[in-house]
Amino acid sequence: MPAAACRLALPVALALTPLSALAQPAVPVSGMVQQLPAEKPAHAAWTCLLKKYVTTGPDGVNRVDYAAFKANAEDRATLDTYIAGFADMDLSGSDAATFAAWANLYNAVTVRYILEQYPTGSIRDGYLFGGPWKKIKVAAGGKTVSLDEIEHGILRPRFGNPLVHYAINCAAYSCPNLQQEAWQGDTLDEKLAAAARAYINDPRGVTVTSRGLTVSSIYDWFESDFGGSKQAVIQHLLAYADPGLAETIRSDPRIRAYDYDWSLNDTKKAETE
Repeated sequence: MPAAACRLALPVALALTPLSALAQPAVPVSGMVQQLPAEKPAHAAWTCLLKKYVTTGPDGVNRVDYAAFKANAEDRATLDTYIAGFADMDLSGSDAATFAAWANLYNAVTVRYILEQYPTGSIRDGYLFGGPWKKIKVAAGGKTVSLDEIEHGILRPRFGNPLVHYAINCAAYSCPNLQQEAWQGDTLDEKLAAAARAYINDPRGVTVTSRGLTVSSIYDWFESDFGGSKQAVIQHLLAYADPGLAETIRSDPRIRAYDYDWSLNDTKKAETE
């Protein structure tokens, strides 16, 4: 029996409580005010789609069954409706629920773009340099923004937290995992920390070699977000490394190389490996 289609049971408008309405807000590791759980229904459809099409392989890498997703017209319509719900949403805040909304939107739009291009081997197919992020646009918060603007013009500068790099997924094998559930304001801090730990303790994040460390190119491209130096990147890695990896890093804390695999995070690719 085929899996049931994901549907929007409720309107997709987010209940983003203004900061002024939150009494004695807690500021956790993420540095963002935690949101009341009122926004959960808004992301239920996205969570349903993620649970249906994202699977975790034995290597710990989350991959997407793009072929099955593309073949399901009803689920693609649900994705379109979910994304359309952001058009007139108030996304001007700097609280956790607003962060979650922008991150969910970025990921949903990225998945939709891949579905439109599929079959494809990489999000960068057709681009000699760079990629499509400036060209992929969506209506959100009363304006039209590109994926590039969401990442570099909104999420990074507004929230000022390196954990943003574990929240958004560029559909590449080496990117931090696309989660199997939507980001939510009330659980954002713990979920981002878990995502950071999962990535850093995976060879995509850190690989130990006889010459030192090979780390994800994310820590090179966005070094400024992680403290502005290799030493600061090392401290970030140590904050989330498991004890064994942390001990190894401390014994030889040298970043010798960066690496990144842009191939598509596709379940079909995993089947051929």
